[in-house]
Amino acid sequence: MLGNIGPTTLVLIILIALLLFGPSKLPELGRAFGRTLREFKKGANEVINEEEEKRKPEALKGDKENGNLMSAEGDRGKDASDNRRLPD
Repeated sequence: MLGNIGPTTLVLIILIALLLFGPSKLPELGRAFGRTLREFKKGANEVINEEEEKRKPEALKGDKENGNLMSAEGDRGKDASDNRRLPD
């Protein structure tokens, strides 16, 4: 997110914030910004984790339908060559 901001740009942003809000409000604004950023990241991670959890059962379901489950002996339930179509 902040990867494209160089040192000069960062100093300029801090100076503008200092002029707008004054030295007494700046620490409070920094804390509020940090909390907001932390909550945003937490929410984004929750959404990503939920999507991954939704996809796990779908992937397992797809494996069951294709017969790609492992049997007790450790070999595949269906051989990959069985899925090929024979020429007419």
